[in-house]
Amino acid sequence: MKNRDVSNKTGDDWSTPKSLYEKLNSEFGFDFDPCPLHADFDGLSMEWGGVNFVNPPYTRSIKDAFVKRGVEMQKKGKTSVFLLPVSTSTELFHKVIFPNATEIRFLYKRVKFIGVNTKGEKVENKTGQHDSMVVVFKPKTNEADN
Repeated sequence: MKNRDVSNKTGDDWSTPKSLYEKLNSEFGFDFDPCPLHADFDGLSMEWGGVNFVNPPYTRSIKDAFVKRGVEMQKKGKTSVFLLPVSTSTELFHKVIFPNATEIRFLYKRVKFIGVNTKGEKVENKTGQHDSMVVVFKPKTNEADN
């Protein structure tokens, strides 16, 4: 459970609220997280699990790379559920997310992430700079889905 760049002032090290993760996990049954907070591995260069929870760092180049990797995993028959900032006017959204997602859910209210603020204090109520969406990439089952 993680997220990172909620604010440029505080960096990419922010956790997904436990209640949001648990709600998604109860629905999807995650078996892997390719980019957990403080990972000691590179989730972009390894094989992912069958059902993945992905809340990548929000730094654009890293976020984009994880989303593109999620589409690669989809083509290999794997499911990935992303927590992402809403950015519907971007190339990533129009050329990668929208044509490949099997579902996009726009969340009500901004997510309150867990992390350490600029004063070094742990906080659990830091909202992101953007609204959030859950993007699901499930394997496509037939030609009509491609």
